[in-house]
Amino acid sequence: MARFHAQLVLPLGLLVAGGVGCAQKAPASPDKPWDVTPGRQTAAPARSAPAFAPDPSKVYTLSELVNLAEENNPTTRVAWENAVARAADLGIAKSTLYPTLAAAALAESVRDNVFFAPSYYRQTTGTFTTVLTLDYTIFDFGRRLDEVSVNRSNLLAANFLFNDTHRTIVFQVMQAYYRLLDTKGLEDAAEANLKNAQTVEQAAEARLQQGLATLPDELEARSAAAQADYDLQAAIGAVDIAHGNLATVLGVSPTSQLQVTSIQNLTIPQELEDTVEASIDRALAQRPDLMQRVMQLRAAESEIKAARTAYLPTLSIDGTGGLDRTYGKQFGTPGAFSANQDLWDARLSLSWTLFDGLARENRLAQAKADRKQATAAVDAIRDQVENEVWSAYSTARTALRQQRAAAALLAAATESYNAALKSYTFGLRSQIDVVSAQRALAEARTVDVTARTQLLTGMAALAFQTGDLLHAKRP
Repeated sequence: MARFHAQLVLPLGLLVAGGVGCAQKAPASPDKPWDVTPGRQTAAPARSAPAFAPDPSKVYTLSELVNLAEENNPTTRVAWENAVARAADLGIAKSTLYPTLAAAALAESVRDNVFFAPSYYRQTTGTFTTVLTLDYTIFDFGRRLDEVSVNRSNLLAANFLFNDTHRTIVFQVMQAYYRLLDTKGLEDAAEANLKNAQTVEQAAEARLQQGLATLPDELEARSAAAQADYDLQAAIGAVDIAHGNLATVLGVSPTSQLQVTSIQNLTIPQELEDTVEASIDRALAQRPDLMQRVMQLRAAESEIKAARTAYLPTLSIDGTGGLDRTYGKQFGTPGAFSANQDLWDARLSLSWTLFDGLARENRLAQAKADRKQATAAVDAIRDQVENEVWSAYSTARTALRQQRAAAALLAAATESYNAALKSYTFGLRSQIDVVSAQRALAEARTVDVTARTQLLTGMAALAFQTGDLLHAKRP
């Protein structure tokens, strides 16, 4: 039988090894991609069903979209599970402060020959024992408390990371939302531009039929209308792409039907509420990514304390207590016998590691290096936060001025176009003047829509950099 198993295992081992070897081979040549047949081992797992399906008939507000993204985006679940795991680490560290109590039941049967000269006498015994075991560290110079402090700081860091994930998700939704509004606004502007171009084209055709315009004038108007239609088609495609980006941030398929309000219905900010100095101070007080680095620094400091306590002794107590019941029978004696006894033992131990191959020294050096690294990381992110807030504030302030200028430009271009078209119908302006006014109005519409979304996005970016997205009311 042993020979049969040896002969069977060897071919199976070679078969498995051969399969693994084939799976680990490199591509045959560098001039062609690796030819792999799509199969179960390379296919991505199926996407889990989303938590919600957008209502195609509902017009979603920004606050509703933010709530949906926080509930459904998988990134928030990743950060949340990380925080849950760190909470479990803290619970494990706290459990070392309590004694360990275990119950055990042991059963044993022994047959032996006892020697009584000049013969051996067979003896059979069976023992059943129930015991309780206690193990408790009485004093370790705060080593366990330092480990608890490390895990508590790690938990707080994970919580701040979770908050920062929500901050990022909210900002991503706002960015995608405003980008979609921007593309939809540009689409509306392109439709209005097409109508204006078609109006000019119709006026040119009418004047051509009346002999008041030339064929080049009519062709120029027709070219402007064709260009406006081309711009409209490009705007429609941009809307589809922006729609897919927003759906992806929400955690749903890009093919989902989703409606949002028009940018014309949104309230445009008129002023910046705080100074840049106040914005920077607020960011340094509430940015979760900065707070996460601070918690990592505190964890590193606790690691140093824990590493130093490893040089000190540990006092602990352990012992067992229970009941021992023995059954037995000895050859040559009538019947069987049994006996019960109480058993217990207790030990007080003082343990002190005198030498461990410099492991404690290296652990302490590692902890000190980690603390220096965490300190440098805090300084670096503090400088980064200040620069990011400064840049976002400057961008928002510039966008505010540009939006005001764009609104004035649109008003002026609208009046210019209306006046040029009216004058053209009376023969007081040329075809070139009307087409130029129409193109200027088209550009002014585009600039106005872009300036509106840039201002909204800039204000959202400032709130993101200061951390206000987590503490202010929903947009």
